[in-house]
Amino acid sequence: MLSTTIAVAAALLASSAPPDDGVRLDGDVTVFAAASLTESFEAIGEAFEAIHPDVDVTLSFAASSQLAQQIEEGAPADVFASADVANMDRLVDGGGAGGEPVVLATNALAILVEAGNPLDIDELADLAGDDLIVIACDPAVPIGAYTQHVFADAGVDVEIDSYEENVRAVVSKVLLGEADAGVVYITDVLAAGDEAAGVRIPADVNLVADYPIAVTAETDDAELAQAFVDFVLGDEAQAILAVLGFGPPDADAAAPPPSTAPFRRAPA
Repeated sequence: MLSTTIAVAAALLASSAPPDDGVRLDGDVTVFAAASLTESFEAIGEAFEAIHPDVDVTLSFAASSQLAQQIEEGAPADVFASADVANMDRLVDGGGAGGEPVVLATNALAILVEAGNPLDIDELADLAGDDLIVIACDPAVPIGAYTQHVFADAGVDVEIDSYEENVRAVVSKVLLGEADAGVVYITDVLAAGDEAAGVRIPADVNLVADYPIAVTAETDDAELAQAFVDFVLGDEAQAILAVLGFGPPDADAAAPPPSTAPFRRAPA
């Protein structure tokens, strides 16, 4: 699942060079990021370290709700990147953000199925079949809430057989054959490559998920943390996010921007 990430990171790392503004950063920066950002932030972290060789980036991935709670309880995070605005607002309202959050990218939902789509799952309505094992994230997790919203808008009553703690768990169960289908982000479908297939969710019932990022209030190095945030918002990191299927920060909710990304799906 990391082949795309490695290829993107390698290409960008080869062209990376120290900034010409004379700034040389050093130290450690700990980034708490939504599980759906795993591949992209691994590549971004490597690229940032290549430009700043005296910096070590530590990445921690989980559901945004879990990460927000951990930060509230004192976990040592310098930067928080959430898969929804609600959990970022929770951090801001509690005084846990050290600056104004900024949207770094957008995403949309899709259905993940077995490679080749052997059960011919072609639309949301197919997930209502009694003979299917369908999984999704817990509604307390951003994508879990998004999933319920999409089902309601589509007027589809889907019985979820298992609620998972984050989207990576959904992907894992589908890849292992423990579930017939799962609702994930489009970026997760692309990251799965040939190991799975994707089924699109129409734009009129899909939604755009905003991913905000901010420096935390308790960071030990606000300058370094802000430098990482600025890098995520810069051209190099945005190129990584785009290649991995994320949409731009200003995406139109009427047409989820990643929807044109090609799904690796075997012909019927």
